[in-house]
Amino acid sequence: MSKSEPEPRHESSVEQTISAFSRGEPVLIHDAADREGETDLVYPATAVTPEAVARLRNDAGGLVCVALSNELCERFELPFASEAIDHPLSRDPDVGYDDRSSFSLTVNHRDTYTGITDADRSLTIERLGAVSANPDEIDFLEEFHAPGHVHLLRGAPELLADREGHTELGLALAEQTAQPQAVVVCEMLDDETGTALTPARAQAYARNNGLAYIEGRSLVDRFA
Repeated sequence: MSKSEPEPRHESSVEQTISAFSRGEPVLIHDAADREGETDLVYPATAVTPEAVARLRNDAGGLVCVALSNELCERFELPFASEAIDHPLSRDPDVGYDDRSSFSLTVNHRDTYTGITDADRSLTIERLGAVSANPDEIDFLEEFHAPGHVHLLRGAPELLADREGHTELGLALAEQTAQPQAVVVCEMLDDETGTALTPARAQAYARNNGLAYIEGRSLVDRFA
């Protein structure tokens, strides 16, 4: 292919994306050009290893977060961060891409040391997945403490019917694949431009690494 020719598009079908995610593989989801305009690398929380955390910080580069369903957050009394922070800065958040942010608390698992290493963060994430799979059998307060190094996101009650962010896109995908309602999302950034990775470059990454890439609209149209 000559340099003047565009890179071929690499977009997976909903079925291919569901299949990959159900196997515990990461997938790339671009939300929308008129929203954040970002592509996130998304994993089921139960599939995250230290190697996966290394990939998230090296290949994606954004903030490593775990999205939890609204039901789980209600059960564990996890508030939105804007409600939990007793400081004037938490009033009237200026979020240009949505009505609100999904951020909740930050946590570490109690068996971690500093909480920031790949091993520590993968332990925290894996246990969040385990808690989401068995919420009646695991004591959240006994397992985790705050503040920590893994950012929690709180999903909208009706997921994509309420909000079309990466939080809800990832959780909707987990719901469709019978995965626990805990998914890791991390923005893919561009070292050269200092901005979000373009869809074309995100597709190239997916193609070169054998991963599924999908537009968020495809998931909204199917699941909302």
